[in-house]
Amino acid sequence: MASLSSSRLLLLLSCLALALLAADAEVHHHEFVVQETPVKRLCKTHNIITVNGQYPGPTLEVREGDTLVINVVNRAQYNVTIHWHGIRQMRTGWADGPEFVTQCPIKPGGSYKYRFTIEGQEGTLWWHAHSSWLRATVYGALIIRPRENKTYPFAKPSREVPVILGEWWDANPIDVIREAQKTGGGPNVSDAFTINGQPGDLFKCSQKETTAIPVKAGETALLRFINAALNHELFVTIAQHKMTVVATDASYTKPFTTSVLMIAPGQTTDVLVTMDQAPTRYYIAARAYVSSQNVAFDNTTTTAVIEYDCGCASDFGPKIQPAFPALPAFNDTSAATAFAAGIKSPNRVKIHENVDEYLFFTVGLGLFNCKPGQLCKGPNNNTRFTASMNNVSFVFPTTDSLLHAHYYKIPSVFTTDFPAYPPVQFDYTAQNVSQALWQPVPGTKLYPLRFGSVVQVVLQDTSIVTPENHPIHIHGYDFFILAEGFGNFDPKKDVEKFNYVDPPQRNTVAVPVNGWAVIQFVADNPGVWLMHCHLDVHITWGLAMAFLVEDGYSELQSLEPPPVDLPMC
Repeated sequence: MASLSSSRLLLLLSCLALALLAADAEVHHHEFVVQETPVKRLCKTHNIITVNGQYPGPTLEVREGDTLVINVVNRAQYNVTIHWHGIRQMRTGWADGPEFVTQCPIKPGGSYKYRFTIEGQEGTLWWHAHSSWLRATVYGALIIRPRENKTYPFAKPSREVPVILGEWWDANPIDVIREAQKTGGGPNVSDAFTINGQPGDLFKCSQKETTAIPVKAGETALLRFINAALNHELFVTIAQHKMTVVATDASYTKPFTTSVLMIAPGQTTDVLVTMDQAPTRYYIAARAYVSSQNVAFDNTTTTAVIEYDCGCASDFGPKIQPAFPALPAFNDTSAATAFAAGIKSPNRVKIHENVDEYLFFTVGLGLFNCKPGQLCKGPNNNTRFTASMNNVSFVFPTTDSLLHAHYYKIPSVFTTDFPAYPPVQFDYTAQNVSQALWQPVPGTKLYPLRFGSVVQVVLQDTSIVTPENHPIHIHGYDFFILAEGFGNFDPKKDVEKFNYVDPPQRNTVAVPVNGWAVIQFVADNPGVWLMHCHLDVHITWGLAMAFLVEDGYSELQSLEPPPVDLPMC
């Protein structure tokens, strides 16, 4: 037989490798029924929106390389979409989920099948509603384990536990945000934080249902923390136990030990905890980190309990009061900064020195003047709260989704003139920014990116209305955080702070209060990708924009066609 040419042999070997990988992967089918469910918290029963009657919703467990097919059936009275937070969605932007961005909402009585493959990601992610404030109760964990015969880059833990931090209103969250939108004021703050759906025994009528995590002395557990709260960043501690951070946002990190986590909405943090204390009961506690000034916030503390199995005849039971941890003050920015500084990639990463797109985005709040006849409850007379990036307050379309309009070249849905720099440069972090700069311009503006371009973005907080730490999330992408700092970003001096060796890889960056962060990514995923603040009140006010990443030259560099069951507006 004639020998194969080297090119044909390479092609055959590539096909065999792909076949072996495909054989190792599974397809997971799920049905998510979005429905109203009675749930009792804080002594009262409320009808909340859930998935499959569960709060939090079902935990999805897969391996890297697996495919998920999730049929979402909407039996609630509200429009809904589901976002698979942190999943890259390579070429499958139709499954990303943000309402009016990659799809029109699933209307009551409708359904939509999300289909996507998880490629090159391991760790803890999550899923949540991306429609109005349904995320308050519609969320769950998404755990991605390594492929068969592949291990974690750390010793296998004795047990793994998702720990989902949430936020609870003693009211319908949709009514809360609708009232705020009607008046232009800030929404009522939540009444409690939760851990795995429970406020904890510091709250009335909550002691029996407090989340409990059983452990054995000497073992090491992997706790997968997820911040699903709507509007609060959170400090987390465990009484008398250290935590070793091993991953954030489904990216492994250099292990580092800490007594305090700061997790922003959207972020995940995986920690190893060795149960090396006296066998009794210990609180996990979480409370708000609040960087804004003179703004109402939820000043409560949620708890869960770690319960040692002492191996003895007697049971500790609820009679033993758990040990309580020391939590940072709600405004302890130094604790938040120290935690962020500890996160590094485990190995040297590829950072591009030749950047194609240098972008500078201001992020922050603002005010709109009221229209004649409106009653407005903003901080100044006759104003409404708003928010913006580069002075553009993002307006979501209502007649079509951005991705559908882009794919079919439908005019008048969006423009592609989002500014690469602030239209007016000023002292962004000054104490008294001129009120002439407080009014942004509403618009549905996208920023186009050529496929494969290297993108570097400075995210600069502003002190308009109030400075604040903003958790900025990009859909469809992970990015490297090259540096963070306080004050106004100085391109000459601050570039010296850039970490070109082992910067952390994340999908959500907590931009420091009165400060900045610099991120870098390669635009290798075609589609329309929302970038927004993950404090939901801020995205409601317009703190968002979207990248339009053009197709590349081949089919594998192009967006897949839309699925036949894609919802229409």
